[in-house]
Amino acid sequence: MVNHFDFIQEYSLENERVILRPLAIKDFSLLEKYVTAEPDLWQYSLVSIKHSQDLEKYIQDAVEARNQKTAYPFIVFDKLTQTYVGVTRFYDIQLTNNTTQLGYTWYSKKVWGTGLNQHCKFLLLEFALDKMGFERIEFRADNNNKRSIAAMQKIGCTVEGILRNHLHLPNGTRRDSIVLSILKEEWTAKLKQNLQAQLK
Repeated sequence: MVNHFDFIQEYSLENERVILRPLAIKDFSLLEKYVTAEPDLWQYSLVSIKHSQDLEKYIQDAVEARNQKTAYPFIVFDKLTQTYVGVTRFYDIQLTNNTTQLGYTWYSKKVWGTGLNQHCKFLLLEFALDKMGFERIEFRADNNNKRSIAAMQKIGCTVEGILRNHLHLPNGTRRDSIVLSILKEEWTAKLKQNLQAQLK
């Protein structure tokens, strides 16, 4: 299948619960409050975000990755609370292989357990697998991040294995990374319908 993804295009994904629009440098002001209000959001992150300038660089790096055609970041707007509540992105985008990773996702704790993640993932997976021509979506996480792993398995991801001692962490240690994925044929056969049924 031909991949139709275009890094220049301003993609906006929306349903009755969320709006995902391209992340921009100016969005720093919409997210800055989480640095001080919810500092443990980045407990398992590969990036240390303790100060406003850390988040500013995080956003700049995400936008630059889009300019370099390796990633496409989104900011997440929750219609229920009428608030911007986090970010997510496609990264390691390989158009020649029709594959991408989905991650760098964090949401304010106030939306944890409300179904927002399922809405975001449904929109992103439908966009990538049904509309853009991707054949495989990969997910990775710190193997100690059981909450994130459970969320990925809930939407239908298959665990592929563990990359041992894989990446440096900000505290100087290394992490084991768990690898999960969803294939287009799995999505079409049952996962799309299953995830749609979880939306609330």
